[in-house]
Amino acid sequence: MKKHFIYIRIPLATVILLLCACGQQKDEDPSSGETTVMTQEKKTAPRNNVKEAMFTAQQFDALQLKLDTLSERSLTGFVEANGQLEVPPQNEANVTAMIGANIASIAVIEGDQVKKNQVLAYVSHPNLIEKQTTYLNAYTKSEFLKSEFARQKKLYDAGVGSGMNYQNAKSEYMAANGMVQGLEAQLKQYNINPTGVRNGTIYQRIALRSPIEGFVEKVNIKTGQYVEPQTNLIEIVNTHHVHADLMVFERDVHKVSKGQEVRFKVQSLPGVELSAKIYSISKTFEEGPKAVHVHAEIENKEDKLIPGMYIQGRIEVGVSKTLALPESAVSKDGDRYYVFTAEREGIDWSFKPKEVLLGQRDGEWVGVQFLEPIAQETLFVQNNAYYLMAEMKKGDAAHSH
Repeated sequence: MKKHFIYIRIPLATVILLLCACGQQKDEDPSSGETTVMTQEKKTAPRNNVKEAMFTAQQFDALQLKLDTLSERSLTGFVEANGQLEVPPQNEANVTAMIGANIASIAVIEGDQVKKNQVLAYVSHPNLIEKQTTYLNAYTKSEFLKSEFARQKKLYDAGVGSGMNYQNAKSEYMAANGMVQGLEAQLKQYNINPTGVRNGTIYQRIALRSPIEGFVEKVNIKTGQYVEPQTNLIEIVNTHHVHADLMVFERDVHKVSKGQEVRFKVQSLPGVELSAKIYSISKTFEEGPKAVHVHAEIENKEDKLIPGMYIQGRIEVGVSKTLALPESAVSKDGDRYYVFTAEREGIDWSFKPKEVLLGQRDGEWVGVQFLEPIAQETLFVQNNAYYLMAEMKKGDAAHSH
C-alpha cells in the first residue's frame, strides 16, 4: 500500500511544477507565440465593460481616419417618394382622321420635332371628294337663292311683290345658307380650305396636322392603310412641360405641401440630381398602395427627360438643428448603430464604440442621438467606421480563443 501511494504522489507534484514552469515561461518569453495572443487579448479586452479597437499610428495613417468633436448641424428632413415623369394632358395629343380614309403618305417618324399645324401625313378617299362636291353644289345653290331672296325683298319693299313669294325666297335661302355653313365647318375639320373649293379646286388628298408643338412619340400607321374615323394615328408630346409625378404614402401626406422642394434622380442620368418644386397635390388616394399623386415642376430640365421614366425622389419637409455625423462615421452591427470615440494612448490610438439612434438624413450627413451623456471635447471618428467595427470584432474573435 505504501509503495502504491508514493507512485501516485510523485507524478502529481511533477505535473504541478511543470504547469507552473510553463506559465512562467509564457509570461517571460517575449518571442513566444503565446505572448502574442495575450497581447492581442489585452488590446481588445473590454475596459470597464466597453470593447475597443487599438490601432497603431501607422494603421491610423493608412486608413486616413479623420477626427473631430461633435457639433450641431442644420439638417433637412425628407419624405421618400418614387414615381415617374409625366406631362400635363394639354401637352399630349393624338392625331386622328375625322373620316374613314386611306393613308396616302407619312411625313414624320418617331422622335421628330414638329411645330403646331405642321403636316404629319396625308390621307385620301372618294368620300373626301364627295364632301367637297357636295359643299360646292350647296354653295352654288345658296348663291342663287341669295340673289332670288334679294330680288323678292326689293319687290316686296316696293309694294309690287307678293309677301308669300318673299317669305318663300327668304326661307329657302336661309336653309341653303345653313347647309353651306355646316358643310364648310366639316371641311375645315378635315383641313380642307373651303375658299379653294368655292373657287373650283377639288383636293385629292388632305393633310393631317399637329395640334401642338412637340415630338412625335408614336406613329401607328403605314402607307396605304385604311383607317376608321377617330383611329389614333400619330401621338405627339411636348416634353418642355414634363414634370415629376411622385407617389406619397398615406402616413406622409400631412408633411407635404405646395412650394416644397423635391430632389430626384433618373436612372438614365446616373450621377445627376434634379430639383423640382411642388405645385399640385391630389385630393384622392390611389389604391394599392394607398398614396396620393404629388406633381412638381422641374427647375433644371434636361433634354433627355422623357415621359414615363422612373424617378426616385425626396421631398424636403423641414429644417432642424441636431447633432450630426457623416454617414461613413456610423457602423451597423445587427440592428444597432454605433459611432467611435478616439483617444490617444502613447503612440497608439484607442477607439471605443458608442451606440446611437439615427435621426433624419441630409445628403452625406445623419442626425445622431446618444444613449448616454457625451463630453463636449470628445473626439469622434468621422469616416471609415466600418473598418473599426471589423477590427473590433476581429479582436473579439481572438479573445474568445
